Amino acid sequence: QRCMAVVGGQDGEVGAAQRAAAGGGQPTIFSKIIDRSVPATILYEDDKCLVFRDVAPQAPVHFLVIPKRPIPRISCVGPQDTELLGHLLVVAARTAQAEGLADGYRLVINDGKHGAQSVYHLHLHVLGGRQMGWPPG
Repeated sequence: QRCMAVVGGQDGEVGAAQRAAAGGGQPTIFSKIIDRSVPATILYEDDKCLVFRDVAPQAPVHFLVIPKRPIPRISCVGPQDTELLGHLLVVAARTAQAEGLADGYRLVINDGKHGAQSVYHLHLHVLGGRQMGWPPG
C-alpha cells in the first residue's frame, strides 16, 4: 500500500487520478491552500482542518473538508486518526447546515487510482443543492 502525497493534472478526474498515483512526492494543491500560497474561498478553519469551495463544483454547493495534517489517502489512516476523522465529519455536517443543505447532501471520499483520487491529501467532498442520482459512479 502506497501512502505518499502527489499532485494530479487538469484534464479529467480519471486521468488526473492515474497520473497522481504514478507521481512523486511534490506538495499538493491542498498543502498550498493551507499555507495560503494558493487562494481559495475558505468557509471554515480551525486548528485541525480547513473547509473551502471546490474550484470545479459538481453541484450547486460543493466544498471540501481537509485535515491540516497531510494524510495521503483514507486507506492510510490508523487508530491514531480516529478523533481527527470524526472531527472532519462533524465539521462537514456543520458546514453543510450553514450552507443551507437541510434537504440533504452527499459525502464522498475518493481513494487511490481506481477511486479517482486526483489529489493525494485526504479530502471529503460535500455536494448538495440538488437531487443526487444513484448509483454514483
